[in-house]
Amino acid sequence: MERLFGLIGYPLSHSFSKRYFTEKFEREGIAGCRYELFPLERIEDLLTILEENPSLCGLNVTIPYKQAVIPYLHQLDAGAQAIGAVNAIRIADGKLTGYNTDAYGFMESLQRFLQQSGHQPPGALVFGTGGAAKAVVWALQQLGIPHLSVSRRAEAGSILYESIDKEHFTTHPLLINTTPLGMSPHTDACPPLPYDLLDRQNLLYDLVYNPEETLFLQKGKEAGCHTTNGLEMLYLQAEKAWSVWNDPAL
Repeated sequence: MERLFGLIGYPLSHSFSKRYFTEKFEREGIAGCRYELFPLERIEDLLTILEENPSLCGLNVTIPYKQAVIPYLHQLDAGAQAIGAVNAIRIADGKLTGYNTDAYGFMESLQRFLQQSGHQPPGALVFGTGGAAKAVVWALQQLGIPHLSVSRRAEAGSILYESIDKEHFTTHPLLINTTPLGMSPHTDACPPLPYDLLDRQNLLYDLVYNPEETLFLQKGKEAGCHTTNGLEMLYLQAEKAWSVWNDPAL
């Protein structure tokens, strides 16, 4: 019997997931599995996807539904519950269980990035306050890295982009973009920052991986900063999701 996996979100033109899992199935000789994209203009359409695809065993979740999908699930694992966002769903015995593998992927890739850069930042600025940001903030807390959240609108516990100055870049030199700004096809966009204040002590991490070098990262490189994108995080979280979907102990 075929086992179907897939990705929900909207739009999905930026996603590498189908190619990644299709190549994984071929490379590792995993028979009877298929991965498809399910672009949903409304999260309510998830119910139709589930009804029309009874062989679904697992889903990835991307923008803008990492929080909106939670009411459609039967339960959350402890990590997803603590984070408040879901990017992987295990479907078994008619039950949908939400997990967050973004946090694992980000934490692992960030530790490698910091090791390679030779820096241990005293703090981080996190751009965005959506589902991906929640996973990033949780991971930073596990690593003991203080953070400031930055958003376009005044929100409790965050600061506005226009308030960022040199002191913020000094006390929180790790800059993490969790927004879709700069994602293909809108490659001329980036978080509205005073990039002229960057220096070599700053580290730029962009969760966007298409294109591989966003305008945000380009501006960091021009200032002599260490930079990285979200591609390794994508691979790590995808493998974690695969293990969640197939773990007989869960």
